[in-house]
Amino acid sequence: MMIDNLPYHQIGEPQRGGIVCVADHASNHVPPDIPLGIPDALLDNHIAVDIGVAGVAGRLARRHNIAAHLATVSRLVCDLHREEDNPAVVPAQSDGHLIPGNIGADVEKRLAAFHRPYHAALAKWLDAADPELIVSLHSFTPKLATSDEDRPWQVALLYNQDDRAARHAIRLFEELGLTVGDNEPYSGRELNATMNRHAEAHGRYYLALEIRQDLIMNWADQSRWAGMVGDVANRVALALE
Repeated sequence: MMIDNLPYHQIGEPQRGGIVCVADHASNHVPPDIPLGIPDALLDNHIAVDIGVAGVAGRLARRHNIAAHLATVSRLVCDLHREEDNPAVVPAQSDGHLIPGNIGADVEKRLAAFHRPYHAALAKWLDAADPELIVSLHSFTPKLATSDEDRPWQVALLYNQDDRAARHAIRLFEELGLTVGDNEPYSGRELNATMNRHAEAHGRYYLALEIRQDLIMNWADQSRWAGMVGDVANRVALALE
């Protein structure tokens, strides 16, 4: 749900020079004046929201002192993790599902209402926090509806040009006995819009983190993963000093 008509919500106060969390796909909210023309059940599907991410990010903020900037609108309304000129910023289809309400949509209006305020607020928040590390938090489905290929990774690190933080995190998650993806199941060289803009462009260290959604479906698992992510993030920050 959008609060004060804003496409973002911030939890906790960032410690200047500390660790912060960003979650571009944390919500499945669709404003009532934007009819997408899809069954309501699809709003609980991965095409609409990164399942489990809001719970993990909230616990990072409330229990691990890692303040969070979360989206409050579904990626089907406006994908905040895409560049403004990317055709998928207002997707007409996703994982085999047609989004009829987005065909011929006023993209400029969506950008003005959601994309630009979200990123302007994020830029201001990060400038004030001057973080030592950004955790960009996402989740992924074990298998796409349009593919027979299983995704065996439990957690993955994505990166574009700067893999300094990711290298440490990959090692640390592997030491926890997890199956870790290295630029899998997506490549950060192709899908890294928010961290390209707010981290790499400013020389900020970041972890673009993907957790397999079936591992964070309930509160207990979200709490457990928040603990692991918080611990790894702190250890990565120490290693980068």
